[in-house]
Amino acid sequence: MERAEKREFVTELNEVFKASGSVVVAHYAGVTVAQMNDFRSKMRAAGGTIKVAKNRLAKIALQGTESEGIVDLFKGQTLIAYSVDPIVAPKVVMDFAKTNDKIVVLGGSMGATMLNADAVKSLATLPSLDELRAMLLGMIQTPATRIAGVVAAPASQLARVFAAYAKKDEAA
Repeated sequence: MERAEKREFVTELNEVFKASGSVVVAHYAGVTVAQMNDFRSKMRAAGGTIKVAKNRLAKIALQGTESEGIVDLFKGQTLIAYSVDPIVAPKVVMDFAKTNDKIVVLGGSMGATMLNADAVKSLATLPSLDELRAMLLGMIQTPATRIAGVVAAPASQLARVFAAYAKKDEAA
């Protein structure tokens, strides 16, 4: 990589750190190319991204961002997983780490909050923003359907009573 390319990469990575809802740093030593491609495609499908960057360049890119506290995590073969939704990156990384023991989560950040490996694991158990929206919408819709059922019940009961009287009159 030439100097101009490095400068451009650092600038791009700096923007990523500023815009991301969460960043996860993990070791990936021993992961095959096929496994890494699978990992990247799963992350892309969920709405996140995985980058492998030189630690020195990543440390420079972290300067001036809220995530600056995770600089110490960049030792050895590290990858960076990030997403706008703060839950997506930790969830996909932890799911992939369950099936591949070569992915070792070191920590990460969520805005200005620094996360250790346990915090990333607990963050991964939370529902994503889309799942939370769906739950909220379901909660809002449930009372409306119950109200409609309660309002319709007396009318249907009246209809049954009238039908019973009609049958009784026909039989007599």
